Amino acid sequence: MQNISEIEDLVKLISKLPGLGPKSAKRIVLKLINNRDEIIKPMANTLVQVYKNVTRCNLCGALKSNTEGCSNCENIKEKFNKICVVEDIADQWSIENSNIYKGYFHILGGTIASAGHRKEDLLINSLVERVTRDKIEEVILATSATVEGQTTAYYIQNSLKQTNVKITKLAQGLPVGGEIESLDDGTLFSAFKNRSFLKPNSD
Repeated sequence: MQNISEIEDLVKLISKLPGLGPKSAKRIVLKLINNRDEIIKPMANTLVQVYKNVTRCNLCGALKSNTEGCSNCENIKEKFNKICVVEDIADQWSIENSNIYKGYFHILGGTIASAGHRKEDLLINSLVERVTRDKIEEVILATSATVEGQTTAYYIQNSLKQTNVKITKLAQGLPVGGEIESLDDGTLFSAFKNRSFLKPNSD
Protein backbone atom coordinates (compact mmCIF):
# COMPACT_ATOMS: atom_id res chain seq x y z
CA MET A 1 0.00 0.00 0.00
CA GLN A 2 1.30 3.41 -0.96
CA ASN A 3 2.47 5.44 2.03
CA ILE A 4 -0.23 8.14 2.09
CA SER A 5 -1.03 9.37 5.59
CA GLU A 6 -4.74 9.98 4.92
CA ILE A 7 -5.19 6.41 3.68
CA GLU A 8 -3.24 4.98 6.60
CA ASP A 9 -5.36 6.94 9.06
CA LEU A 10 -8.57 5.73 7.41
CA VAL A 11 -7.38 2.10 7.46
CA LYS A 12 -6.59 2.40 11.17
CA LEU A 13 -10.03 3.84 11.91
CA ILE A 14 -11.92 1.21 9.92
CA SER A 15 -9.82 -1.55 11.52
CA LYS A 16 -11.39 -0.59 14.85
CA LEU A 17 -14.86 -1.63 13.66
CA PRO A 18 -16.14 -5.04 14.90
CA GLY A 19 -15.07 -7.99 12.78
CA LEU A 20 -12.63 -6.02 10.65
CA GLY A 21 -8.86 -6.36 10.57
CA PRO A 22 -6.22 -4.44 8.57
CA LYS A 23 -6.72 -6.51 5.40
CA SER A 24 -10.48 -6.05 5.37
CA ALA A 25 -10.04 -2.37 6.18
CA LYS A 26 -7.70 -1.92 3.21
CA ARG A 27 -10.22 -3.53 0.87
CA ILE A 28 -12.95 -1.23 2.17
CA VAL A 29 -10.74 1.84 1.76
CA LEU A 30 -9.96 0.82 -1.81
CA LYS A 31 -13.68 0.44 -2.52
CA LEU A 32 -14.33 3.87 -1.05
CA ILE A 33 -11.56 5.56 -3.04
CA ASN A 34 -12.70 3.95 -6.29
CA ASN A 35 -16.25 5.18 -5.63
CA ARG A 36 -15.61 8.53 -4.02
CA ASP A 37 -18.57 10.35 -5.57
CA GLU A 38 -21.08 7.53 -5.05
CA ILE A 39 -19.98 6.48 -1.54
CA ILE A 40 -17.41 8.75 0.15
CA LYS A 41 -19.19 12.07 -0.34
CA PRO A 42 -22.68 10.99 0.83
CA MET A 43 -21.15 8.86 3.60
CA ALA A 44 -19.13 11.81 4.90
CA ASN A 45 -22.24 14.00 4.94
CA THR A 46 -24.29 11.32 6.69
CA LEU A 47 -21.59 10.70 9.31
CA VAL A 48 -21.50 14.42 10.11
CA GLN A 49 -25.28 14.44 10.59
CA VAL A 50 -25.17 11.33 12.77
CA TYR A 51 -22.40 12.82 14.89
CA LYS A 52 -24.36 16.06 15.33
CA ASN A 53 -27.88 14.74 15.73
CA VAL A 54 -27.92 11.16 17.09
CA THR A 55 -27.36 10.45 20.78
CA ARG A 56 -28.38 7.91 23.41
CA CYS A 57 -31.44 8.69 25.51
CA ASN A 58 -30.38 9.44 29.09
CA LEU A 59 -33.42 7.61 30.46
CA CYS A 60 -33.74 4.39 28.43
CA GLY A 61 -30.45 4.18 26.52
CA ALA A 62 -32.00 3.93 23.05
CA LEU A 63 -30.71 5.93 20.10
CA LYS A 64 -32.62 9.11 19.45
CA SER A 65 -32.47 12.22 17.33
CA ASN A 66 -31.61 15.50 19.04
CA THR A 67 -34.42 17.14 17.06
CA GLU A 68 -37.11 14.70 18.27
CA GLY A 69 -38.17 12.94 21.45
CA CYS A 70 -37.20 9.35 22.21
CA SER A 71 -39.49 7.03 20.25
CA ASN A 72 -38.81 4.23 22.75
CA CYS A 73 -39.55 5.60 26.23
CA GLU A 74 -41.58 8.62 25.09
CA ASN A 75 -43.83 6.65 22.74
CA ILE A 76 -47.21 8.40 22.79
CA LYS A 77 -48.81 6.37 19.99
CA GLU A 78 -48.69 3.07 21.87
CA LYS A 79 -48.64 2.43 25.60
CA PHE A 80 -47.05 -0.81 26.78
CA ASN A 81 -46.94 -2.50 30.16
CA LYS A 82 -43.66 -4.36 29.56
CA ILE A 83 -40.01 -3.36 29.43
CA CYS A 84 -37.36 -5.63 27.90
CA VAL A 85 -33.92 -5.00 29.41
CA VAL A 86 -30.95 -5.63 27.10
CA GLU A 87 -27.23 -4.97 27.31
CA ASP A 88 -26.74 -2.93 24.16
CA ILE A 89 -28.47 -1.47 21.12
CA ALA A 90 -27.48 -4.40 18.88
CA ASP A 91 -29.54 -6.65 21.17
CA GLN A 92 -32.52 -4.32 20.85
CA TRP A 93 -32.28 -4.39 17.06
CA SER A 94 -32.07 -8.19 16.98
CA ILE A 95 -35.23 -8.54 19.08
CA GLU A 96 -37.07 -5.88 17.09
CA ASN A 97 -36.18 -7.55 13.78
CA SER A 98 -37.56 -10.88 15.01
CA ASN A 99 -41.03 -9.33 15.59
CA ILE A 100 -41.56 -11.51 18.68
CA TYR A 101 -41.86 -8.72 21.24
CA LYS A 102 -44.08 -5.65 21.52
CA GLY A 103 -43.14 -3.31 24.32
CA TYR A 104 -40.59 -0.82 25.58
CA PHE A 105 -36.83 -1.45 25.67
CA HIS A 106 -34.26 -0.45 28.24
CA ILE A 107 -30.66 -0.51 27.02
CA LEU A 108 -28.13 -0.70 29.83
CA GLY A 109 -25.04 0.10 27.80
CA GLY A 110 -23.04 -2.88 29.05
CA THR A 111 -22.86 -5.27 31.99
CA ILE A 112 -21.57 -5.16 35.52
CA ALA A 113 -17.91 -6.27 35.69
CA SER A 114 -17.40 -5.92 31.93
CA ALA A 115 -14.48 -3.76 30.84
CA GLY A 116 -14.95 -0.12 31.72
CA HIS A 117 -18.40 -0.49 33.27
CA ARG A 118 -19.47 0.01 36.86
CA LYS A 119 -22.93 -0.33 38.34
CA GLU A 120 -23.17 3.46 38.34
CA ASP A 121 -22.46 3.59 34.59
CA LEU A 122 -25.49 1.47 33.68
CA LEU A 123 -29.02 2.87 33.47
CA ILE A 124 -30.39 0.75 36.31
CA ASN A 125 -31.63 3.64 38.45
CA SER A 126 -33.55 5.06 35.51
CA LEU A 127 -35.07 1.60 34.90
CA VAL A 128 -36.51 1.65 38.43
CA GLU A 129 -37.79 5.16 37.73
CA ARG A 130 -39.49 4.07 34.50
CA VAL A 131 -41.12 1.05 36.13
CA THR A 132 -42.66 3.25 38.83
CA ARG A 133 -43.58 6.19 36.61
CA ASP A 134 -45.12 4.22 33.74
CA LYS A 135 -46.85 1.59 35.92
CA ILE A 136 -44.95 -1.22 34.23
CA GLU A 137 -46.31 -4.70 35.00
CA GLU A 138 -43.46 -6.87 33.69
CA VAL A 139 -39.71 -6.45 33.28
CA ILE A 140 -38.10 -9.01 30.97
CA LEU A 141 -34.41 -9.54 31.65
CA ALA A 142 -32.85 -10.27 28.26
CA THR A 143 -29.21 -10.09 29.29
CA SER A 144 -26.77 -12.60 27.84
CA ALA A 145 -26.15 -16.02 29.38
CA THR A 146 -22.59 -15.04 30.31
CA VAL A 147 -21.38 -14.63 33.90
CA GLU A 148 -21.43 -10.84 33.46
CA GLY A 149 -24.93 -10.90 31.96
CA GLN A 150 -26.35 -13.06 34.74
CA THR A 151 -24.63 -10.97 37.44
CA THR A 152 -26.21 -7.87 35.94
CA ALA A 153 -29.63 -9.55 35.80
CA TYR A 154 -29.39 -10.48 39.48
CA TYR A 155 -28.43 -6.93 40.43
CA ILE A 156 -31.39 -5.53 38.44
CA GLN A 157 -33.74 -8.01 40.08
CA ASN A 158 -32.51 -6.88 43.49
CA SER A 159 -32.87 -3.20 42.53
CA LEU A 160 -36.50 -3.72 41.48
CA LYS A 161 -37.69 -5.69 44.50
CA GLN A 162 -39.31 -2.64 46.13
CA THR A 163 -41.49 -2.00 43.04
CA ASN A 164 -43.34 -5.35 43.17
CA VAL A 165 -43.12 -5.57 39.37
CA LYS A 166 -43.24 -9.03 37.77
CA ILE A 167 -39.70 -9.96 36.68
CA THR A 168 -39.06 -12.64 34.07
CA LYS A 169 -35.98 -13.85 32.25
CA LEU A 170 -35.39 -15.52 28.91
CA ALA A 171 -35.43 -19.27 29.33
CA GLN A 172 -35.29 -22.24 26.97
CA GLY A 173 -33.41 -21.67 23.76
CA LEU A 174 -30.83 -19.31 25.22
CA PRO A 175 -27.54 -21.24 25.29
CA VAL A 176 -25.05 -20.85 28.12
CA GLY A 177 -22.57 -18.15 27.19
CA GLY A 178 -24.81 -16.94 24.36
CA GLU A 179 -25.20 -13.28 23.42
CA ILE A 180 -28.58 -11.94 22.30
CA GLU A 181 -27.43 -10.32 19.05
CA SER A 182 -25.95 -13.61 17.77
CA LEU A 183 -29.16 -15.64 18.19
CA ASP A 184 -31.42 -16.55 15.28
CA ASP A 185 -35.12 -15.66 15.26
CA GLY A 186 -36.22 -19.19 16.18
CA THR A 187 -33.99 -19.29 19.24
CA LEU A 188 -35.15 -15.83 20.31
CA PHE A 189 -38.80 -16.84 19.87
CA SER A 190 -38.28 -19.89 22.08
CA ALA A 191 -36.43 -17.84 24.69
CA PHE A 192 -39.22 -15.26 24.91
CA LYS A 193 -42.10 -17.75 24.79
CA ASN A 194 -40.64 -19.85 27.61
CA ARG A 195 -39.37 -17.04 29.81
CA SER A 196 -39.56 -17.84 33.51
CA PHE A 197 -40.82 -15.83 36.49
CA LEU A 198 -38.18 -14.75 38.99
CA LYS A 199 -39.14 -14.78 42.65
CA PRO A 200 -38.21 -11.69 44.69
CA ASN A 201 -34.93 -11.93 46.55
CA SER A 202 -35.36 -12.46 50.27
CA ASP A 203 -32.13 -10.75 51.31
